[in-house]
Amino acid sequence: MTADTVGGVWTYAMELCHALGAYGIEIVLATMGAPLSRSQRTEVAALGNIKVSESDYKLEWMSEPWDDVYSAGEWLLRLEDQFQPDVVHLNNFAHGSLPWRAPKMVVGHSCVLSWWRATKGCDAPPEWNEYRTRVLEGLALADFVVAPTNAMLMALEEHYGPFAGSAVIPNGRSISKTRLRSKRNFILGAGRLWDEGKNIGALVDCAADLPWPVCLAGESRDANSRETRQPQVRYLGHLSQRRLQAWYERAAIFAAPAKYEPFGLSILEAALADCALVLGDIPSLRENWNGAALFVPPDDLNALEAALQKLIATPRLRCELSAKARDIASRLTPKRMGESYLLMYSNVLARTHGAASDTAVLARAHTAPGITTTWKGTSCAL
Repeated sequence: MTADTVGGVWTYAMELCHALGAYGIEIVLATMGAPLSRSQRTEVAALGNIKVSESDYKLEWMSEPWDDVYSAGEWLLRLEDQFQPDVVHLNNFAHGSLPWRAPKMVVGHSCVLSWWRATKGCDAPPEWNEYRTRVLEGLALADFVVAPTNAMLMALEEHYGPFAGSAVIPNGRSISKTRLRSKRNFILGAGRLWDEGKNIGALVDCAADLPWPVCLAGESRDANSRETRQPQVRYLGHLSQRRLQAWYERAAIFAAPAKYEPFGLSILEAALADCALVLGDIPSLRENWNGAALFVPPDDLNALEAALQKLIATPRLRCELSAKARDIASRLTPKRMGESYLLMYSNVLARTHGAASDTAVLARAHTAPGITTTWKGTSCAL
């Protein structure tokens, strides 16, 4: 399994590896993007079913990445020769085109072309043509393509499809509360402050007119950017998962007025911590949280402010929405995610080798219902 160390894919990979460990699945985790941090090494050490092979090769969405992508491909093929995996699980796109011997599955967590369309309102410029070609090749040669929401799968199909087979498997998250905390009167936002898709700047822009403070957790690329000049907003910087969890547990409201969010792990984490949600009205977030949040058009600051003011003024509504969100979140578990991926691996093995493996038998015994997979127009339920 590949994973990058610089975003939400890392959290997803750790949750999935832990869930698969319950079924005796051993994983070689090939990391890229940056060296593992101390906390990431601690996470890996706590899981007995992972062997890490570490690198700092650039990821395909980074600046001038292609020499690194090529070198990473050679490295990954050497790892396959060394460990002889049953299935190759890629959490990046371009390496789907490598001449793997094992069946390969590509998971699309996000992509530049759909991000550009959502945030800029137009197609990505010509400098992203090489990216488009590499991603298209990787997805076209994958034995199976997975996305965390129908909205993300449809975006991938629009920009790079069709695919040999595809499925939607929602991400899962498990967070244990350290202790019961009383909610406090503030609004929390979390994510990369510089990412236009997260649209956290909208919270900054309406903060001065809100009776509650806005607290923002996340990194900024520029120390001189506007967050240093907004005294009405508290900037928390990058937080460890433990510290961020404490902020979730205290926040009465979590706001994510996103323009682009293929799944939204931070939203799931906030819902597990009993936050009332205000979310951008985009298909992926409607898909997961419809009826359990207030939705606002991402470009409408007045609507965002009105939704926040409504929740601030109506404690009963906050309680109702937080309970509904928590109910949805309680079903988006790593166990269910792991069961679904286990069945996916068995289906890929059966498809490519013509017979089910022991993994397939185990998957059939434990699979969660409600997920649909498609092989070139034919569907079966997972």
